[in-house]
Amino acid sequence: MRYSPEALTAFVETVSCGSFSAAARRLRKSQSTISTAIAHLEADLGFALFDRSSRQPTLTEEGKRVLGYVQAILSASDRLDEAAISLSGETEARLTFVLSDTLHPDVLEELMVQFDRKFPHTEFECLIGEDEDVIDLLQKGRAQVGLIEAREDYPTDMGVTRLPMQTWMGLYVAASHPLAAQEKLQWEQLHTWRELRLNTYLESRTNVARGPVWSAPNYLLLLSMAVQGFGWCALPCALVEEFAAEKPLVPLTLPGWPKAISIDLLWNKKSPPGVAGSWLRDHLQQSGVQMTNK
Repeated sequence: MRYSPEALTAFVETVSCGSFSAAARRLRKSQSTISTAIAHLEADLGFALFDRSSRQPTLTEEGKRVLGYVQAILSASDRLDEAAISLSGETEARLTFVLSDTLHPDVLEELMVQFDRKFPHTEFECLIGEDEDVIDLLQKGRAQVGLIEAREDYPTDMGVTRLPMQTWMGLYVAASHPLAAQEKLQWEQLHTWRELRLNTYLESRTNVARGPVWSAPNYLLLLSMAVQGFGWCALPCALVEEFAAEKPLVPLTLPGWPKAISIDLLWNKKSPPGVAGSWLRDHLQQSGVQMTNK
C-alpha cells in the first residue's frame, strides 16, 4: 500500500482524540512519532491535513474530504485480517475473555456450557474487568475478547460490535443504612452519604465525585461493601439478585433509575479472534436476541 497503515491510523486517531498528544497516549507512542507519521502522510498526499496555527490541530478542508477514505481503507484492512484468520480455520489453544459483572449470570453459564462442548481442548480463561481496564488488557494482548458498558468512542485498534442485549443498573443500600428508609430521594441527598464507586486501575477520573467515596475495581467488591452497609452504590440488578440473597439490598428510588445499559463486545484488530473467539462473539450476539425476546 502506498500510504503507511501506521500513518493512516495516526491521522484517524488524532481526529478522534482532538490532539497529537492525546492520540499518542491512546496509541502508546510518543507525540513526535505521531506528528512525524502525519507529516509523512501529508507529504505523500501533497497537502496539509491539519491546520496547526491554533493550540489544537483542526482539520483542513482537504483533511475533511479524505477522512472518510482513510477510515474506509482501515476498515477494509481489518475485515481482510478477520477473513484470513477465519478462512485459515485455526482454533486458538487458549482464549482469554474479559467479562463485565454487568453480564447476566444466565448468559455466562450457558456460554461456558456451550464452549466446553464446542472447544473441549481449548484453554478458557475468564478475567473480570470494567471500562478502561478491558481496553488495556486487549491492547496489551493479555486477552482476546472483552465486554464493556457501551460507549460512543473507542481507540482505532479496537474492533467493536454492539450486542443485542441490555443490562439493568440500580442504586442500592443495605437494609440497615439510613437511606433505605427514605422515599423520593434526590441526587443532592445522596451526596451527603458515602458513595461506593467503580474505580478501574486505569480510571480516567473525568467524573469527579461530589461526596465521600470508597472505591473498588469491580462491581462484585462494591456489592460486598454495600451489603456491609458502608454506603450506597450503582450495581447491576442481576448481580444483586444472584449474590445478595442472604443479606438483601434495598433499591433506592431516584428519577431515571433503574436504567438500562447497552453492552459492547471488543477485540484487538491487530490480532483478531480465531475460530473460538469468533464463535464466542456470535454466541453472545445470539444470546442477546434470545434475552430480548423473553
